[in-house]
Amino acid sequence: MIEELERVYEAALEAIRRGEPAAVATVIEARGSTPREAGAKMLVYADGRTVGTVGGGPPEAWVIEEARAALVEGQPRVLQYQPVGQEGRAIDACGENMRFLIEVLLPRPTLLIIGAGHIGQAVAELGAFLGYRIAVLDERAEMVTPERFPQADVLLAGPLDEQLRNFPLTEQTYAALVTPHHSRDEKALAVLAEQPVAYVGLIGSRRRTQATFKRARAMGVPDEFLARVHTPIGLDIGAETPREIALSIVAEVLAVQRGKPPGRMERQ
Repeated sequence: MIEELERVYEAALEAIRRGEPAAVATVIEARGSTPREAGAKMLVYADGRTVGTVGGGPPEAWVIEEARAALVEGQPRVLQYQPVGQEGRAIDACGENMRFLIEVLLPRPTLLIIGAGHIGQAVAELGAFLGYRIAVLDERAEMVTPERFPQADVLLAGPLDEQLRNFPLTEQTYAALVTPHHSRDEKALAVLAEQPVAYVGLIGSRRRTQATFKRARAMGVPDEFLARVHTPIGLDIGAETPREIALSIVAEVLAVQRGKPPGRMERQ
């Protein structure tokens, strides 16, 4: 059992590091003939994958279902397994005397900074100060280093679309595209459009943004998604320097996170 617990704990820590939501299901009471004793644990991911077991069979399938629901709500819950006849669940005599605790592991909101230039550095610095989990992505490996981004939790280098497809993008992800050139931003937008990210902001003038959106549409990115992209990114505070621009960006992200979307900047 110790080895299994180690696997569950290690997987839980790795999920937190990746910024991936997960839930820990623990047997808190096991009376009579039950498949697992109190203390047994199982990690459940949002997509239903698991690490460990709380006994298998109908009780475990039900716990997985409840754990996924708890992740959606973001709230823990205590469960009593009920046999058939009570809410119609399948009977399993070995599991009807079991109670479970579901603990939800929601990561810190992730500020995903796409573009590792001066503005990206300033956004990372301010975002980390406010408690965001910082992830930085750039195609230029020499730009994405611990020396340039000491606050970053995750550093990614390579083609934007490939890296984004391998990065957990959730409802807790806030993506800021601050690349120096828009030549590949449409590839990033195409990936982000397929995921439930909370926020997407794009730096640039009206002309550059329109060109990026045109290429994105050609790749099949829907207009409904493009209409939700905050561009020009950030609040209109008259920002000029990289740190001032970073302040306007992070302030907009925070406003969206708190459910108070501000007015957008006027395009130039």
